Amino acid sequence: MLDRLYARVRAHAAGPQAPFWLALLCFAEASVFPLPPETLLIPMALANRSRAWQYAAIATVASVCGGLLGWYIGAVLLAHVAMPIVHFYHAEHTLVTLQEKFRQWGVWIILIKGLTPVPYKFVTIASGAAHFAIVPFMLASLVTRGVRFFLVAGLLRRFGAPIEAFIEKRLPLVCGIFAILLIGGIVALRYL
Repeated sequence: MLDRLYARVRAHAAGPQAPFWLALLCFAEASVFPLPPETLLIPMALANRSRAWQYAAIATVASVCGGLLGWYIGAVLLAHVAMPIVHFYHAEHTLVTLQEKFRQWGVWIILIKGLTPVPYKFVTIASGAAHFAIVPFMLASLVTRGVRFFLVAGLLRRFGAPIEAFIEKRLPLVCGIFAILLIGGIVALRYL
C-alpha cells in the first residue's frame, strides 16, 4: 500500500501542477495545516532534481507568506481562529509558554524552531499573539525556512539517486521515522 501511495505522490510530484500544490501546502502548513512541506518537496525534487532550487524557493516564499497569515491569526484573531487550532492540538500551555519566550528571546525562537520538526504554525501564531514585531518576524522566517528548504533541496539535488533508492527500498522505515519526527516535534513543543 505504501509503495502504491508513494508511486502516486511521485507521479503527481512530476506533474505541471506540482509547484502550485507545493506553494499551497507550504502556505497552509505555516498557518493552519499539520502536514510538513517536505512530504511534497522531497518527491518533487527527486522527480526533477534540476528544479530543486526552484522548488525550495517556492516553498520558502509560500511558507513565509503563510507565516504572515499565522502571525495575523495570533495577533488579531486569537480568540476566534487561533484558539480552536490550539485546542485541536491540546497546546494551550504551549501557546502561553511560547508567548513568554517570544517576549524574552524573540528572533532566536523563530530561527531555531523554524528548522525543527515543531509545526511552524505554532511559532507563527504565538509570535502574533505576543505581538512580536512583524519585520524581524518576516526576516527571521525567511532565513529559517530558507535554510530548511534549501538544505533539503541541495541534498536531494546532489545525492538524489542514492536517496531515492534508499527511500524506495526502505519506504516503511522512512515513513516511520518521518512520523516519529513529526509526533516528536509536537510533543517537544509542549515541553520546550
